Amino acid sequence: MNTNKEALQVSALCNGTVIDHIPADKLFAVVNLLDIPSMTTNVTIGYNLKSRKLGTKGLIKVADKFFTDDEVNRISLVAPNAVLNTIRDYQVVEKREVKMPDDIYGHVKCPNPKCVTNNEPMKTLFHLTDKEKKTIKCHYCEKETNIENITLL
Repeated sequence: MNTNKEALQVSALCNGTVIDHIPADKLFAVVNLLDIPSMTTNVTIGYNLKSRKLGTKGLIKVADKFFTDDEVNRISLVAPNAVLNTIRDYQVVEKREVKMPDDIYGHVKCPNPKCVTNNEPMKTLFHLTDKEKKTIKCHYCEKETNIENITLL
């Protein structure tokens, strides 16, 4: 029996993805964004875990799932500093930081009620205008907003 009280309580992942360094208050937004409840593979969610970098963090382990670039871009809208670890045969084979893309297509609702995207059946398009301040601008009406204030589609 392991006497280390801080030993991991979750088994290691053979193949899949670990999304780490999710701000704790954004964890369930990421869960919903990726539609985790509908997944049929083993999923482990850690909430309010200790983190030197964030204070507390969230973590999602998904067995046998490797996220597409589109899914990673969606994660970046909620947790732009998360880290994705790709696991194969119990080894981390790739570690990549989530970064906001320069263009965000079809994932964010424009905050301007008069914008054409809110009145016509078309996908939204935003451009990242300030990476430090996390400001995006609508391609159509040019309304700027901070990523903290967005509504996801």
